[in-house]
Amino acid sequence: MPPFLSHANEPGDSEAAEPVEATGRSQRPALLILGVIAVLLAGFAAGLMVGNLRASDPEPSAVDIGFSQDMSVHHAQAVEMAAIAFSGTTDPAVKRLSYDILTTQGNQAGRMQAWLQSWGEPLLPTGGYMGWMTDMSAHHHMGTAEHSGPVAVMPGMASTEEITALRAATGPALDTMFLQLMLRHHQGGMPMIEYAEQRADIDVVRSLAQSMAKTQSSEADLMTQMLAERKAPPLPLN
Repeated sequence: MPPFLSHANEPGDSEAAEPVEATGRSQRPALLILGVIAVLLAGFAAGLMVGNLRASDPEPSAVDIGFSQDMSVHHAQAVEMAAIAFSGTTDPAVKRLSYDILTTQGNQAGRMQAWLQSWGEPLLPTGGYMGWMTDMSAHHHMGTAEHSGPVAVMPGMASTEEITALRAATGPALDTMFLQLMLRHHQGGMPMIEYAEQRADIDVVRSLAQSMAKTQSSEADLMTQMLAERKAPPLPLN
């Protein structure tokens, strides 16, 4: 089981008026966690069974390894936020979007963790993030701030306070906050995705990065439209 997902659970609701409703609410986070675990295990199994086991593949480069480690962490937070939105929203469009992100990124994270295990590499990064992105000229056009060496926080990541606020939000406020945080999250992760798409040595890593770029660009366009419909501005990229 991939170990990186550490914040998928939600606090229970102990203030329901009816005992039956309280039981249903208290079971919802547990069922959601089980669903997330199933998605991660499916991705983990897929990564072990296909793609990276070809004898003709070169040794994984720093880009292959660093991208898989860092994007696993980046995806873990997206899965966490999507789980919060999916279990809390009553908006069908937000429900569909959060489900898609939850299942897609959970599966992708499981695959990356399986590759790292197959390569005999640590499942989590050490010493900071994005240190494998050594050619800064490759992503000047992407609008991300320059960095030299590893950074402490990846672009687009929500703070602990923002995750806490998302958990506490309800109704339209939850929907808007989720869309804002997830749009920024997608935008922040795109430079890493595009860098891996261009420079990873392992075919399946490049292929996964290409798939991520296509899916997340489409989702970002959708979230931008959904925020405009709600008359809510996007968050600036951190």
